[in-house]
Amino acid sequence: MPRYLTKTRFKMAIECPTKLYYTGKPKIYADANQQNDFLMALAQGGFQVGELAKLMYPGGYEIESSVHEEAVRETQKLLQQDEVILFEAAIRHGGLFARVDVLRKSGDQIELIEVKAKSFDSNDPLAFRQKSGGINSGMLPYLQDVAFQRHVMSLAFPDLKIKSFLMLADKSKACTVDGLHQKFKICQDKDGRSSVRVEDGTNSSNIGEPILTCVNVDDLVDVILTKPIKSPGTTGTVAQLSQTWADHYQSDKKIIPTIGAHCAKCEFRAVPGTSELQSGMHECWRQALGWTDAQIEQGTVLDIWNFKHKQALIDSQVYRLDAVTKAHLKYAEDDEGLSPSQRQWMQVSGKWPGGKDFYLDRELMAREMATWKFPLHFIDFETARVPIPFFSGQRPYANIAFQFSHHEVQADGSVAHKSQFLSTTPGVRPNYQFVRELQKAIGNHGTVFMWSPHENTTLNAILEELEDDPSPPQDADQIRATVLELTILNKGKLILHKGKRAMVDLCNLAESAFFHPSTKGSSSIKKVLPAVLQSSTYLRDRYSQPIYGNLAGIPSLNFTDQVWWKQSGNCAENPYKLLPSVFSDIPQEIVENMESESYFAIAEGGAATTAFARLQFDTISIEDRMSTEAALLRYCELDTLAMVMIYEAWREFVGPTNA
Repeated sequence: MPRYLTKTRFKMAIECPTKLYYTGKPKIYADANQQNDFLMALAQGGFQVGELAKLMYPGGYEIESSVHEEAVRETQKLLQQDEVILFEAAIRHGGLFARVDVLRKSGDQIELIEVKAKSFDSNDPLAFRQKSGGINSGMLPYLQDVAFQRHVMSLAFPDLKIKSFLMLADKSKACTVDGLHQKFKICQDKDGRSSVRVEDGTNSSNIGEPILTCVNVDDLVDVILTKPIKSPGTTGTVAQLSQTWADHYQSDKKIIPTIGAHCAKCEFRAVPGTSELQSGMHECWRQALGWTDAQIEQGTVLDIWNFKHKQALIDSQVYRLDAVTKAHLKYAEDDEGLSPSQRQWMQVSGKWPGGKDFYLDRELMAREMATWKFPLHFIDFETARVPIPFFSGQRPYANIAFQFSHHEVQADGSVAHKSQFLSTTPGVRPNYQFVRELQKAIGNHGTVFMWSPHENTTLNAILEELEDDPSPPQDADQIRATVLELTILNKGKLILHKGKRAMVDLCNLAESAFFHPSTKGSSSIKKVLPAVLQSSTYLRDRYSQPIYGNLAGIPSLNFTDQVWWKQSGNCAENPYKLLPSVFSDIPQEIVENMESESYFAIAEGGAATTAFARLQFDTISIEDRMSTEAALLRYCELDTLAMVMIYEAWREFVGPTNA
């Protein structure tokens, strides 16, 4: 079978040319990007946006064949017509191959249209270019995608005049029909491949005003095609690089690896011994440095938390973690709490004040705790943001707040899962009711806690929606007052508003006052929770008993007699691994990948967005709906329980205070 350099592989090679040797070998090399196609599609919305775009070009022909040569022949035949619109047109020249989302031919004029779920604001003059005139880095990968397609098209059809376009989700456009998202259902066939089933009767006349905007990007593509592109170990034009990479890919010849900071995000990385599959990243480092896998796993500069100068260290031939110095980190201490470089130095050196298994700034923590007022409210939100809105009046990637969990801690130390909210009924807009129920849950007294700014951002987005609402609810003033009471509104470091009960961000406190070596510098709640479970005698004694979901212990709305502290090797099992999958019909390992930090960055919302999107389709079975909702409730409850556990551990470490 011919091996072609596609636009996807071209973009991959820009990140690292050596990846071309590892890709497409799922039985040999680990590949973190081999997620379930179905879940990815739901979370990102790309398939649905593609189908919506097709409706904007009535009368187009779909090139359906997945066999390269068949698709190319069908495309060539249809392009003999003077006027034609093609979807998924297949273009090939030599070892280069591209599928074009939308191709419109009129005489010798071609419009090449790449459709993406990426959002932009068509009123923003800096949507594509920086103030300096350079290309916006956030748009560059998409423009390089278009440039590759235009390059292949110009080689295959040199007599045609090609114009290049990007069609994107336009945040300046509001959806004018209800249920637009639900008209595009993601389906799985028997082979596990994903597709979109468009609701019967859906056409260009009933999808409302366009929320996708098509932008001519010829000037930007011209720059990309003429100026050299830098890729690890090489530099060249699109024409030069694509030909070189196509030759290597076609002959399955490995490009000599150039190691660098880009290796930190390599999808072909796996811990040796934990999988039958090989780790491409380890193979590259072995080849480049002559190291063993054990030497790599002892720690490299790639592992330094939140450090932006990894490439500079590698360029200076500083590779090992234990070779990094304070000078490399530009070490500096803050007046109060840990600075980022202090956390980095603790991770690198394995040393910190106090001589214990972890570091805690007891004075800072005690001072913060002394300001907290009982009852303590620990809250966590689940939200969904998708490119095609669920409701009329909303813009692409509008905020949907559909779930919260709430734990309450009293002054005597008693804990209860006090309340929760979940709204997944198709067609029901949850945002305002979400705020109403939140106010009922936390009342008017006590300190409210979140982990990271997500909850603050969510409430501010609801307030913005309320202010723009042409028909606000009768209790708009109360909703507004609740949001303003709980949130901070800031522009950069400038605080424009701070509510009298503004939520306390425990993630910030963790970064400033707590370091555990097992977190590797991170303050993610999913890293901090296992760390405190490992170190806290109080948590071990308390949660190794079946007291959770027991009226005589800790009341719960979703668990009964649950044991959370379980031995796993020399430490406690991560509680999140004790829960079944959110998706009963999807393999657990796939969902775990979805819920990893790297997947959240890719999917813009991960499992929660995916679950909510699935539940908006009326065709989901009652059994699947009930099991998905039950799983969402359990996961969200564990998120707020995790905050409680971390608070309890810190309280133990600090000793007696007012909180």
